[in-house]
Amino acid sequence: MSALETAAHPERLCRVAIDPLSRVEGHGKVTLLADRDHHIRQARLHIVEFRGFEKFIQGRPYWEVPVAVQRLCGICPVSHNLAAAKAVDQLVGAHQIPPTAEKIRRLMHYGQTLQSHAVHFFHLASPDFLFDFDNPVAQRNIGGVMADYPDVARQGVQLRKYGQEVIRITAGKRVHGTGTVPGGVNKALTLQERNYLLKDLELMTQWGRNILKLMKNAHATNPGYFTRFAAIHSNYMSLVRADGALDLYHGGLRAKDDQGNLLFDHLDYRRYSQVIREQVKSWSYMKFPFINSLGPEKGWYRVGPLARINNCDFIPTPVAEEERREFMALNNGQPIYATLAYHWARMIELLYATEAIRELLLDPDIFGDELVVRGEMAREGVGVIEAPRGTLFHHYRINEDGLIEKANLIVSTTNNNQAMNESIRQVAENYLDGKELTEPLLNQIEVAVRAYDPCLSCATHALGQMPLHVELIDDAGEVVDRLVRDADGAIHRKVSGFSLENV
Repeated sequence: MSALETAAHPERLCRVAIDPLSRVEGHGKVTLLADRDHHIRQARLHIVEFRGFEKFIQGRPYWEVPVAVQRLCGICPVSHNLAAAKAVDQLVGAHQIPPTAEKIRRLMHYGQTLQSHAVHFFHLASPDFLFDFDNPVAQRNIGGVMADYPDVARQGVQLRKYGQEVIRITAGKRVHGTGTVPGGVNKALTLQERNYLLKDLELMTQWGRNILKLMKNAHATNPGYFTRFAAIHSNYMSLVRADGALDLYHGGLRAKDDQGNLLFDHLDYRRYSQVIREQVKSWSYMKFPFINSLGPEKGWYRVGPLARINNCDFIPTPVAEEERREFMALNNGQPIYATLAYHWARMIELLYATEAIRELLLDPDIFGDELVVRGEMAREGVGVIEAPRGTLFHHYRINEDGLIEKANLIVSTTNNNQAMNESIRQVAENYLDGKELTEPLLNQIEVAVRAYDPCLSCATHALGQMPLHVELIDDAGEVVDRLVRDADGAIHRKVSGFSLENV
């Protein structure tokens, strides 16, 4: 059945929904349209919650924003806090914060990266490695990991706990802390705090290496897992340091195509709007960014651990760099395409975070007393950081009273939106098409989505009108009318999901 025939004969299609997606942060669903022969005609990821932080922080004082936007998420609040803080630094004229302040922020950020990567891999994604896709549902969860792999589960809990302790000491609280202030931070480390964090750090690094051994064993057992499953060709974008090294806190924007050719490099992230555009589609509350010069069809890209490892020239810590080289050898130094390679790249970053934390803890600047700097006020600020899930943009404009008059956030999961949809379609076409759909088969869709570590509650920011569906149901439970307002504000009357007329 062609696409035209599909539209003309909707009664021949079966709608299958994975609702809700499991083992991800936030609420989302996947819908598949299949014909009577089980051929997949459409596969989409829908973000079904709406939050509107970009709108309701308007009118608030700029100094409130870094603390307020943390409430976007309980998993990655530090990332939003730091991206917003970097934007606010520009508002107060702090174009270069003191070395102690920057290193405290970096320490906070690496603690965030460590705890977030640990949560995702051990609690949410590890069942995808440790059990077969068609194992019983009751086993494919953290409970099954704890029962069958208690050492792995225990290490995951302890790694997350250590990352949370780094955050607590630098930000004041494990979740929604207040360590950053405009132009810097509000405290340095004490010697006692430094020694406390050093105490278990070597063990954390060793556990990071152990998990990478698990990745290599999984690859040796099933090479296709990291090379073919949900493999899509895409562009990649991330921050890189001035010398091309991996840098999760600061740098210039670099984008490569699927062959590793540079699209732009070391771009000042304050100019992001010159190279990135955003689309809105009626069936999702999440925006669809793309590289402007390539257009929406070819300009979508991936961010996050896989993009960062593909993009950087090297990792500036020895053990993680050794692991990066081995990882890149999977494709002879060319970009790695397979979606599930995100997990491997994520664990390289977890290992890097432990090494970077050690370097910062041994840096004498960490005890400095110059914590804040101010300069000439500005009306606009852009903060960009590499959050655990990928490149995160916070852009604010204030009025003469210091109140936010415009805000734009492009969060990591939003940057991966089209890529997640492409991965879903690839799995549907290659593994589900023509087969009777079962729970283990549908689980493969979720496996592909989980690899991106999506934070769906962070990503629910739409431009324009919010889509709205209204149904009128009679006392017998029959739908007698249905109106749909699209993202562009157009209103349609629909029957069986197909538009009959404009209203």
